[in-house]
Amino acid sequence: MPQPGSATVRSRVRIPLTFPDGYRAEAEVFTFHGLADGAEHLALALGTVPDGGTPLVRLHSECLTGDVFGSDRCDCGPQLRESVELISEAGGYLLYLRQEGRGIGLYNKLDAYALQDSGLDTYDANTALGLPEDGRDYTAAAQMLAALGIDGTGGMDSTGSRGGIDLLSNNPDKAAQLGRLGVTVRRRVPTGVHLSASNVRYLTAKVERTGHSIELSRLVG
Repeated sequence: MPQPGSATVRSRVRIPLTFPDGYRAEAEVFTFHGLADGAEHLALALGTVPDGGTPLVRLHSECLTGDVFGSDRCDCGPQLRESVELISEAGGYLLYLRQEGRGIGLYNKLDAYALQDSGLDTYDANTALGLPEDGRDYTAAAQMLAALGIDGTGGMDSTGSRGGIDLLSNNPDKAAQLGRLGVTVRRRVPTGVHLSASNVRYLTAKVERTGHSIELSRLVG
């Protein structure tokens, strides 16, 4: 895969975060110039990476229904909350990517929900609409990491941390794409299992169809 062109930091601002359960964190939020897809992605710097340590990074795709409205049809909201806490403890970045519905957009995602209610899984519902199962491209994420000074080659980066990242994700495609884009993923750290009666079919499809590392077997009998 061709390596992405460079992006630059456009602005940075500190924002205090408070979640519905009362958890609080301090984030430094970065915006960017020159991202390949032209979208308004954000990077949240959380915590402090220890000297010689490896930043913990999550690529979190925007989910209005889960992140904002608390939908139980997915696990996005709980993953976002968990990620902020884990990254704040370890030091690193949460990349908030404007990729609603695995890249198909909000209205199409809601249309896919209607098809899921008729029996299709989350991937087949997308393709029934003539859309990709997963349309996300992480070129902009690799650009953002480079602009933040993360050395993708595995050497020491400009922040004084060991190069590369620890990737907070259950999705093997994220690690694979970043690797092809020149980012060294030292290890993939799974998120927790955020299971509900409304998302069990969704999570099962992610495990069975795209190899997500979600330990459902001990929770679903």
